[in-house]
Amino acid sequence: MRRTATGLIVLMAALFLWSGRFLEAHPAWGYLHAFAEAAMVGGLADWFAVTALFRRPLGLPIPHTAIIPENKDRIADTMAGFLRENFLTPAVVGRRMGSMNLAHAVGSYLADPGAMKDSRIRSGAGELAVEVLESLDPERLGTQVRSGIKTQLGKLEVAPLLGGMLDAMIADGRHKPLIDKIIRWAGLVLEDNETMVRDMVHKRANAVLRFTGLDERLANSVLDGLYKLLAEVLVDPDHPLRSKVEEGLHELARGLREDPEMRERVERMKNELLDNPAIGEWWQGVWERLRANLITSIRNSNGPGGGYLGETLGELGAALRDDARLQRQVNRFARRTAVGVATRYGDQIVRLVSETVRRWDARTITDRVEGAVGRDLQFIRINGTMVGGLVGVTIHTLEAIF
Repeated sequence: MRRTATGLIVLMAALFLWSGRFLEAHPAWGYLHAFAEAAMVGGLADWFAVTALFRRPLGLPIPHTAIIPENKDRIADTMAGFLRENFLTPAVVGRRMGSMNLAHAVGSYLADPGAMKDSRIRSGAGELAVEVLESLDPERLGTQVRSGIKTQLGKLEVAPLLGGMLDAMIADGRHKPLIDKIIRWAGLVLEDNETMVRDMVHKRANAVLRFTGLDERLANSVLDGLYKLLAEVLVDPDHPLRSKVEEGLHELARGLREDPEMRERVERMKNELLDNPAIGEWWQGVWERLRANLITSIRNSNGPGGGYLGETLGELGAALRDDARLQRQVNRFARRTAVGVATRYGDQIVRLVSETVRRWDARTITDRVEGAVGRDLQFIRINGTMVGGLVGVTIHTLEAIF
């Protein structure tokens, strides 16, 4: 386009010189001559104007030329101010984000089977997850999480919560399988400790019972009675002992909710448990195993990790695409986050723009701005050439008439 615009000026100059030889031959040559002369002047004037924006025409130190390189610092500040006032204000960001359904757009893309078949998406998400997991300092993160959990649990009164959970479990009948498991566990414990029970009976029996051997029969009777009792409780859902257990659970739930002494004991036990270093070490071990397994699973693209990650992203996308309530929550969070970023970091963002432009040298900013505007600058020259020619013809016509 630059060559075209320059070639048009050269063409007008040649036409001006050629038509000047035939001015006496016919009046029509005067119109062509006037067109070429004015077009040449208009093209040169616009060439000067366009060139003066970016550099000094012909290298001459003409005042008010090379405008962009000479004023790049002021331009940088103006651009930054324009960006801050018109784009990074909380009102503008909030209004723009409010008109977007970002969650639906992301969900539709992730739920698209074609997108999930693209290994680059899975590998990119996997690498990002791996980098995040590997960048986390295990000891520092574990300490922070322990501290956060301890702080939150310290604020939470767990006794009423446990009481409500126990009441709900009893009301739904979910305590019955637990009682069955406890009975079976008691039977297994009794079976493993029969020798200890027999020794206890033998030691507490008097000499007559031991002499006659009745102590052994008494121990067998005790064991048989206990086994029979456990079996009856296990098979009979209406056994009185079950009712006693349920009654005790109800009392425990009521005490957890209403008894100040029991609530205080539970809180004291909770705090002692939270202060126990063994709990912190246990959490550290759990986190390290979880982190290592996640990294191994994600990196093993031929194993279940890659497929699981793709399925997870697809399920997430389907939920975002189809669940209007989830969309509102995600969009609200994204809007608040964007507004918060604009509020807290807007000045830093525009300062980054300003400082980046300031660091560019004259040639860099000239090339980038000229390349961005591109063809339109050369169209200015072409239009200037043609408009100049038309103005020349008009002036020549008016001169001939009057």
